[in-house]
Amino acid sequence: MDMPLLIIPAALALFVLISSIKVIAQYQRGVVLTLGRYSGTREPGLNLVVPILQTIRYADVRVTVMVVEPQDVITSDNVSVRVSAVAYYQVVDAKQALIDVENYKAAIAQLAQISLRSTIGKHPLDELLSQQDKLNDTIAIALANRTSQWGVKIGHVEIRSVDLDPTMIRAMAQQAEAERGRRARVITAIGEYEAATKLAEAAEILGRHPAALTLRTLATLKEIGSEQNTTIVFPVSQDTLLPSAALATALRDTKG
Repeated sequence: MDMPLLIIPAALALFVLISSIKVIAQYQRGVVLTLGRYSGTREPGLNLVVPILQTIRYADVRVTVMVVEPQDVITSDNVSVRVSAVAYYQVVDAKQALIDVENYKAAIAQLAQISLRSTIGKHPLDELLSQQDKLNDTIAIALANRTSQWGVKIGHVEIRSVDLDPTMIRAMAQQAEAERGRRARVITAIGEYEAATKLAEAAEILGRHPAALTLRTLATLKEIGSEQNTTIVFPVSQDTLLPSAALATALRDTKG
């Protein structure tokens, strides 16, 4: 047999051997189809497949981050908002992900948009802004119920941004300002009520104890007199400073 005739089969055999060698990375799984039928899932490492008869498709089993495109949503209290989110998912069954659904990435993306709009539309704006953790869990559960049939596990979903119309922002600012004004007036009223209550109690005590009223008057005169550059005339009758009995005793001592 001539040498050129031997080279052709050898080259063909080498080509078949090279084509049959498939290297699967640690973060991948390989789904093998034999004559179009599923015949097994290959693990990471060196794998052999029969050329022409078998084909292999790869699935990435790492945690994947998917950005959910901003969605225009109307909340339950008729406020128009634009909401975007981020979803984290992982392929746990390569066979289901590659065979049971045509394009699991596109399917998850569309389902995430639908779940985001549906969930936000059932809640008012206040909950959207203050209870995002609750809404994140609700969206994640809605996604997980569907994607579990595709061999995909949803890690969690995070609402990334909530954009409001400028007119709505101004209205919310006015509402917040009005609320702060209301709280300030309530606090002022409570302070006035407490001060009036304490003054009424003080007046009642001073009315029962004239000596206490005298001491309070003298303390007031002392405070006024601390200003050296100010002269204040404060006429006070002696009978208002001392009880009548004490005044009589003082006058008697003076005469004696």
